[in-house]
Amino acid sequence: MTDNSLEIQRIDTSQQNIRLELAKLRERLSPRGNIVSEAGRKKTIEVFGEPLSPQDVVTRICEDVRTTGMESLLAYCKSLDGADLDADSLRVSQVELSEAHANADPEFLATVSRIRDNIMEFQSAIVHTDRSVSRESGVTLTQRYVPMRRAGLCVPGGAAAYPSTVLMTAVPAMAAGVDEVVVVAPPTQFGANNPDLLATCHEIGIKEVYRIGGAQGVATLAYGVQGIEPVDIIVGPGNMFVALAKQYVFGEVAIDSIAGPSEVVVIADETTRADYTAADLLAQAEHAPGASILVTWSKDVLQKTYEELNRQVVKLSRESLTRQSLESFGALILVQDKDEAIQITNEIGPEHLHIATDNARDILVHITNAGATFLGNYSPVAIGDYVAGPSHVLPTGGTARWASGLCANHFMRSASVIEYSRDALLEAAPDVQNMADKEGLTAHRASVDIRLADQSSDGSEGEL
Repeated sequence: MTDNSLEIQRIDTSQQNIRLELAKLRERLSPRGNIVSEAGRKKTIEVFGEPLSPQDVVTRICEDVRTTGMESLLAYCKSLDGADLDADSLRVSQVELSEAHANADPEFLATVSRIRDNIMEFQSAIVHTDRSVSRESGVTLTQRYVPMRRAGLCVPGGAAAYPSTVLMTAVPAMAAGVDEVVVVAPPTQFGANNPDLLATCHEIGIKEVYRIGGAQGVATLAYGVQGIEPVDIIVGPGNMFVALAKQYVFGEVAIDSIAGPSEVVVIADETTRADYTAADLLAQAEHAPGASILVTWSKDVLQKTYEELNRQVVKLSRESLTRQSLESFGALILVQDKDEAIQITNEIGPEHLHIATDNARDILVHITNAGATFLGNYSPVAIGDYVAGPSHVLPTGGTARWASGLCANHFMRSASVIEYSRDALLEAAPDVQNMADKEGLTAHRASVDIRLADQSSDGSEGEL
């Protein structure tokens, strides 16, 4: 290796406390919002006049948008994003959407169309449908599923354009039956001013696109401002301020998750090609920040993968950012055996898991915590990011132990429907009365007693 070799953390579980090392790594990736760059600190002072924490910044922005609406929104668009907008130019016009579509590369639009079809096929297949249970006594119980009316999608636009995020958030909502899909993206060349992103919106039928980014975009979706209705759910990735803003408005609206930096764990054995593994780790680090972790019980695989990382990283267009990400958040973990690899992976609970071993399905059976799992040599994470069908909006930061990736069912509300006949009520009444007596809720009991009393002395039904 040259002097420019990657300095990636190596962990040998036979010699190091793996849980301590993982805790340190997780802390570096935490979306708690306690760490601010020097540039971010200066920007905060410039806009707010004091060095607020990210949480305080988000609170200030959200409350300003909630209380003063469009006035604060436009002020933040100017002070934070440098965009001098008014209430009319805030929304991308139908003419702009149509022109972006008309001028788009036909091959790109064909790709968008095929991806939309893939996502729609999968998401439509998993949508919840009503389920009913009936009992002979005259009881019908139904769990009913109804789509939300209006969904807000956050699409990043800082360092790159992400038409894939439009597809991976909007199409699941459409599969669920959401009537109104609203996109907010920063007023940048990679956001709401990006022709490919706008062409994608037009291609799949999105009519509402706004030039709003960051916490102010989340607040606008949650509270609404003049001319923009609030939504029922906010989904989609973003930076730390977007994540904290989603956390702040939760309860006012539904959200998908509070996402942190992207991450991947690759489990490899002696059969895994090192060049494939290195490519997978680099693809995740390219997000910058992105955590790229190799778990293997083969010293040879670990070393060869490290050599491939050094060989491949210099060929990347984002070499510098990718290198920084690998060195800050990457790890090459040598475990004792397959069982320890499974245990550590479940403890990490990665957003993306690539099981690149022989008999990958045998390991999959024992994996309980992963946002999305990719099996075998020919299932790179990029397939899931772009074309497969499941959404690429996934739980990060170890939350895969309790959270799920975005899907059509996030846009559904469930409600129960309960219908009892007179005979069924008579049968159930003693249990209701007993429970109401124990809890001291006399009105609960009375609501049943009054119906039982509505019987003639000979047991025939009286008038209800």
